[in-house]
Amino acid sequence: MFEKRVLETTEGIQDECTVGQFDEMQRGLRDGGHLPVDDLARCTRAGDRALEVGPGPGYYGLEWLTKTRDTSLVGLEISPAMIRVAEKNAAEYRLSGRADYREGNAIRMPFPDNAFDFAFSNSSLHEWEDAATVFGEILRVLRPGGRAMVTDLRRDLSPEIFGFMRGSCRGPEVRAGFETSVRAAYTKEELEGLLAPLSFSSVRVFAHPYGLVVTAKK
Repeated sequence: MFEKRVLETTEGIQDECTVGQFDEMQRGLRDGGHLPVDDLARCTRAGDRALEVGPGPGYYGLEWLTKTRDTSLVGLEISPAMIRVAEKNAAEYRLSGRADYREGNAIRMPFPDNAFDFAFSNSSLHEWEDAATVFGEILRVLRPGGRAMVTDLRRDLSPEIFGFMRGSCRGPEVRAGFETSVRAAYTKEELEGLLAPLSFSSVRVFAHPYGLVVTAKK
């Protein structure tokens, strides 16, 4: 769709009103079964301590917790307003004891080396200030043998799929936000180039009609 990548934001969504609209949109995706959590759950081992980068209102990670056993989650989020919503949603799920949200920038994660078994992110990659640095931080905080799965939009959506997805957004602000997110997204080839210098033991980038999936292992 868009040849040149245009950065959307490096500060996340900070405005309370926009946070509320985003929460409503994400809740709708959850209720419609459009959060790709099943694939994530299949990659999970019982007892995994996971890091979620950019959890937003938290539904993706909370759904993952409901589908996995003896797991725990730390969500790293740059927006304090989003953290408040995620904590409220965790309480609604009755999962506050397994979900902890921390404020911070993913290019300098406030965690020690080898802190997590699993790291994942859904639909925040296009907002990362420096994607190569964030993937390097993910590598650092994973334990040996740890796994990562990152899913996001792709910038080279077909016009038909772009139109369908944009038409599914409710309200002009959400539709405009969707378009800027697509413009900020990566292509498969761009991600492969970013990941190539990093010392993951294995890494793959998959492209499907609606987006991209990165799987990696330390």
